[in-house]
Amino acid sequence: MKILMATHYFGSHNGGIEIVAEELFRQFSKRDLEIAWAAGNTTSPPEAIGASSTIRLPISNFVEEKIGLPFPIPGLKAIGQLRAAVKNADVVILHDCLYLSNIVTFLLARRRGVPTVIVQHIGAVPYKNPVLNGMMRLANRVVTRPMLARAGQVVFISETTKTFFRDVDFRRSPELVFNGVDTDLYRPPESAARKAELRRKYELPERGRVVLFVGRFVEKKGLAILKEMAARRPEYTWAFAGWGPLDPRGWNASNARVYSDLRGALMAELYQACDVFVLPSTGEGFPLVIQEALAVGMPVLCSAETATADASLGHLVRTVPIRDANPGESIADFLAALDELFAANADSSNASATRRVFAENRYSWATAADRYLEIAQRLCQSEASASVVLDAGTEKAPR
Repeated sequence: MKILMATHYFGSHNGGIEIVAEELFRQFSKRDLEIAWAAGNTTSPPEAIGASSTIRLPISNFVEEKIGLPFPIPGLKAIGQLRAAVKNADVVILHDCLYLSNIVTFLLARRRGVPTVIVQHIGAVPYKNPVLNGMMRLANRVVTRPMLARAGQVVFISETTKTFFRDVDFRRSPELVFNGVDTDLYRPPESAARKAELRRKYELPERGRVVLFVGRFVEKKGLAILKEMAARRPEYTWAFAGWGPLDPRGWNASNARVYSDLRGALMAELYQACDVFVLPSTGEGFPLVIQEALAVGMPVLCSAETATADASLGHLVRTVPIRDANPGESIADFLAALDELFAANADSSNASATRRVFAENRYSWATAADRYLEIAQRLCQSEASASVVLDAGTEKAPR
């Protein structure tokens, strides 16, 4: 089975969707599958393994550069590359709908009758800008929902996103596949001495409380809330790993540390060096960073909306509702919850071990990859059977 996977960027872009795609690409490659990954050439692709390959699509990335919205625009050469890739594929896997290269890939696949699996990561993304909000609603109505309704198979990565699109008339019942996490890489620090060593390495105070945020520095991740939280708790050190237009370096906060070039083992070390993970985001599917924090054994504080991604998370994470009409109340609630986590010693060894075991048992990349392969194979077989029936009916039809 030849697989074409398409995303807006490669994993080195460091967004959640593309990091998920890179791990699936790696898992498929381990199975000696012939998989090609097509994405924008803004950042470098991963190294190809075995029969795998990457397709660097020439794109313009000025939208993200100007306003921080990830929206690469493919050129004519990119469309030609996608046409050739679709022609060579037995099945296409697309990650999300609202990217031009994915839309083009979907249309090309439909034209050639290539079965398509859409992995939908997000639903609505709330913006403070009413124009962006209106554009998002319109795009979901005229692009996302029609694509999901016409796809051979839809896969949701969270209950939140699945619920948002529950009104779509799917061709087949949608599947739910949680993203995985590399539990060999993301694991608790071996000892208190190792944690102290990592704090020195990343220039964090050896004593005192350190709060961690990992993600793009954009509105929906709750940067405005985090900025105010850091200002109101100067006694805590705030570590921010990511990049984007709302860079905490611009806050001039002496208690903030920013890391923009960490990936893999280095990112795992930063998790191990910190005490509590905080993510006051909205409009998410299921942020991979929550799973990574749980695998490290960290207490997690996130929005109530984000935690609905997996109903089993309830007893493991602390949640706070975000009140758009009263942001001051949301900030106060997050701070109160954070203080309570520290006061309750939520990072005790027993609690840490519970979170770690949960992540190991529930979020496995190998299991997720197997599910995707099973779905793709089943879809290919079903579409092939339907084609045979259609051809037989055509032959017998009167002329």
